[in-house]
Amino acid sequence: MNVQIFSSCAAGEVAAPPSKSMAHRALLCAALSEGSTVCGLAYSQDILATIQCLRALGAAVEQNGDTVRLGDLRPFDTPDDVCLDCNESGSTLRFLLPLCMLSGRVVTLTGSQRLFERPLSVYESIAREQGGLFEKVGNRLRVCGGLRAGTYRVPGNISSQFITGLLYALPLLPGDSCLEIIGGLESGSYVDLTLAALKEFGISIHRDGSVFHIPGGQKFDCCVYTVEGDCSNAAFLDALNVVGGHVRVTGLTKDTLQGDRVYRTMYESLLGGGRRFDLTDCPDLGPIMFALAAATGGAEFTGTARLSIKESDRCAAMAMELAKYGITMQVGQNTVSVQEGTLQTPAVPLCGHNDHRIVMALAVLCTITGGIIEGAEAVRKSFPDFFDVLKSLQIGLTEL
Repeated sequence: MNVQIFSSCAAGEVAAPPSKSMAHRALLCAALSEGSTVCGLAYSQDILATIQCLRALGAAVEQNGDTVRLGDLRPFDTPDDVCLDCNESGSTLRFLLPLCMLSGRVVTLTGSQRLFERPLSVYESIAREQGGLFEKVGNRLRVCGGLRAGTYRVPGNISSQFITGLLYALPLLPGDSCLEIIGGLESGSYVDLTLAALKEFGISIHRDGSVFHIPGGQKFDCCVYTVEGDCSNAAFLDALNVVGGHVRVTGLTKDTLQGDRVYRTMYESLLGGGRRFDLTDCPDLGPIMFALAAATGGAEFTGTARLSIKESDRCAAMAMELAKYGITMQVGQNTVSVQEGTLQTPAVPLCGHNDHRIVMALAVLCTITGGIIEGAEAVRKSFPDFFDVLKSLQIGLTEL
């Protein structure tokens, strides 16, 4: 899908979409209970991937509007020859993998080529150490093992999703476990979200700095859980205010644990002349911060290394697209510099790089300059009605 966006000034009120991060976590907790309800869902491609995989693993799933009732997932009794299609969802793949290594049966996980180019080394090392199967060929992975209680040491600078996956599986084992994070923990707020979801469903984990003590033999309580608003996607809506719009974004929890809540502080700093930002704990804000820096006189960023292993190489992708606006973006190993310049209307179509956050960041800039975005359907991954929301905010756009 290609979208043409016309120079427009956004105005109106809009509710933030439900948090994709919390939805994934709540769905897994609910599935592992005897029967729970998750309310307030938006069926993005990533969330649908998680629901479909839970169903394939044997969970009872009943969808009704924005509510899903599910439960009775028994990861020690996985069906024979089950195949899970994770589509492009890193959360689905990494959250479920440890659960797939509990039954001693072979489980096959598939998805997009890009998904399987992203790191899985933490789980591969665990499987090798415990004598399990971990066989990856292209975009197809076969695993089999009986994950054992014990001590696990996981690097904190690859992805917090590995930590989350283990925090779901280890409480189910008959013995106690210890999970130790080696080095600095990046995106630590996502681990906080995991702990909050687990606590809501009755799972007890004791944290002492970088060490998690996990009692075994636990069971997930039944619960009715409502998904809070998503700061990560709300950031794109609030960004319209940075470029001159008048948009009120509702539905965000004041005391949320979401790390991307810092976007508002960053926007205020940018508008106040701030020119240095650290993205270590909020890498998903990278594309929109680069875009806004291009529109407001440039900025310097650190903590950008992990953006290269997202749905696209986000630094390289944004550098390529900002050049079409006449803006230079220099990319280092763990730094980005967006140079001061004047935004120009792109003379050629912009590319979405099959990355939802790239598409949405470019769309915000197009409300200033106008432009055409190719591959705009990538927003379906996390925010399927994004362009309908833009229309409701008086942004002129046409699907080509």
